Amino acid sequence: MCASIIEPDRLLGVEIRHLAAFEAVVATGSFAAAGRRLGYSQPAISQQIATLERAAGMTLLERPGGRRPVTPTDAGERLLRHARRAADAMRAAESDLRALAEGEAGTLRVGTFQSVGVRILPRVMRLYVERRPGIEVRLTESNFDDLFQRLTAGELELAFVSGTIDAAADRLDVLVDPYVLLAPVQSDHARSGRPVGVRELARLPLVAYSKPEEGGEAHLRAKGLEPHIVFRSDESGIVQGLVGAGIGYALVPMLAVDRSDPDVAVLDVIGVPPREIALAWLADRTLSPAATAFVEVVAEVAAELHSR
Repeated sequence: MCASIIEPDRLLGVEIRHLAAFEAVVATGSFAAAGRRLGYSQPAISQQIATLERAAGMTLLERPGGRRPVTPTDAGERLLRHARRAADAMRAAESDLRALAEGEAGTLRVGTFQSVGVRILPRVMRLYVERRPGIEVRLTESNFDDLFQRLTAGELELAFVSGTIDAAADRLDVLVDPYVLLAPVQSDHARSGRPVGVRELARLPLVAYSKPEEGGEAHLRAKGLEPHIVFRSDESGIVQGLVGAGIGYALVPMLAVDRSDPDVAVLDVIGVPPREIALAWLADRTLSPAATAFVEVVAEVAAELHSR
């Protein structure tokens, strides 16, 4: 099925259920499995895909038969990107309407990551619970990419993020968080106390976080430097503990540092830009009263941090 010229606006007659069925078939590789996921029969899924292909004027799925999975064609891959965005928009709309209906009661879903959860979130939550005792705040901790995907899908109403965010989101800037070097207190670097540059950082044995494409390590690689990694962990306590034990050094954001640790020295670094931490939400989504109150509390805590 292929059309050299597709009639304009034919896809405007497609319904969300057709796109959801298409997305489910690609995700599961099977019409039957897509039906089970969405609560439809296999013939109903087949009919929805046929309607979508007629509207597109192209074959969207390769159907190899047997036990081999169904896969999208080139045209299907292109449509899939739009189908996912449309489905995400409807899920976000559902969450938006649910939040509006709940008003001053109900549930607020907020995404966070580890260092914010340790250093910023406790102060925010104490103030928020005092002011909105009827709201249940459900926290999700994950990495930045996953948090933003959940925000886009409507699974979260707000999320703490770091770095550049999509133009589809608004943000409240919370904190500029510089990177520092953790050094064993008995090391020459700790005794000198001097700042450390990026080339010297790359030569040190580093205890690093799990994802090399994130954080200070990513900045070193962007400069063409290959860090010497001796261990990886996503637990800040483990990273700092291993530095204190003399296993190596660690390039970490200041927010992740326990300053009371007597076995670790905290040194300034030169040439690694700080993290910019923000609270984000979808720009085209009307925040619920509960979410608006949360943003106000975070703004208050951010002002306190800036004044220190």
